[in-house]
Amino acid sequence: MALSIGIVGLPNVGKSTLFTALTKKGGLAANYPFATIDPNVGIVDVPDARLQALADIVHPGRIVPATVEFVDIAGLVKGANEGEGLGNQFLANIRTTDAICEVVRCFSNPDVVHVEGRVDPADDADIIQTELVLADLGTLERAIPKLEKEARRDKEQASRLAIAQRLQAWLNDGHRAADLDMTDGERAAAHDLFLLTMKPILYVANVDEDALGTELPGIAGRKPIPVCAKVEAELAELDAAEAAEYLESLGLEQSGLETLAQEAYRLLGLQSYFTAGELEVKAWTVRVGAKAPEAAGVIHSDFERGFIKAEVASYEDYVTLGGEAGCKAAGRLRIEGKEYVVHDGDIMHFRFNV
Repeated sequence: MALSIGIVGLPNVGKSTLFTALTKKGGLAANYPFATIDPNVGIVDVPDARLQALADIVHPGRIVPATVEFVDIAGLVKGANEGEGLGNQFLANIRTTDAICEVVRCFSNPDVVHVEGRVDPADDADIIQTELVLADLGTLERAIPKLEKEARRDKEQASRLAIAQRLQAWLNDGHRAADLDMTDGERAAAHDLFLLTMKPILYVANVDEDALGTELPGIAGRKPIPVCAKVEAELAELDAAEAAEYLESLGLEQSGLETLAQEAYRLLGLQSYFTAGELEVKAWTVRVGAKAPEAAGVIHSDFERGFIKAEVASYEDYVTLGGEAGCKAAGRLRIEGKEYVVHDGDIMHFRFNV
């Protein structure tokens, strides 16, 4: 599954520095607005200690983690919905992502210009939410007349019109579309409107080094992930052993960007199952609630089309019992059919015929 997270924020909040550290790619991190013009794209591994535990059992040729694509999108300013700054380009780029990671500035550095002339993370978040809401209202203003015409010809379109009108009223009150109480059918119809505020969102607070590990106030009712862009940039230059030692000196178990990758994965309602063999140990991305054929289709569409059954062991059993042979001997290797709901950490082998 190709998963894309757009990293957004006001100019000079540190999002490009974070992106460079996150993806370990060289990039421009400048102290002026709109240093990022074209979006940069990087693929980031989702850290998962279970992969190494499985590899210690089967000794594969390689380990392949799950990944998330991060897109560093141009900074947003007030009036973006009307094309101010790089607003139109920003909005076009964010429409192609699955979710939004918003970086807000919490660090204090007088040498780094803040586009609004002050450090106020809650206000930063309000500016971006307002611009996304206004952009969505513009989308609905264009969509509703068309839906009204379609509803007169086709009564089945009446439900799409109704949810569009509900969303318009909700957005006019300044709320995100995703926060409206909707049925599954309404949510599906809303998805077809391609609203920016329907996208899942998480917040990253770019803090000073001495604020790492401290409790931060919520932003728009959500708990932000504290990250220090300066520390992450330094970690990106170190090898694994040096990075671990540096994190320990800071009293941290993992980097902020490792936490970010994991939280982005969870944000989209995803989980991992594994395949394990001599060739490779690999994490495969599948949505929470997926059934076995859908999980098989992540590997190849033929696996889903010709699905017969799946051999499944839980991660806990596989590690405790020493692998597939141990699971078989203990009766813990199960044969599951098309209705089996995949669990996070399952080790799976598919049988299929096409």
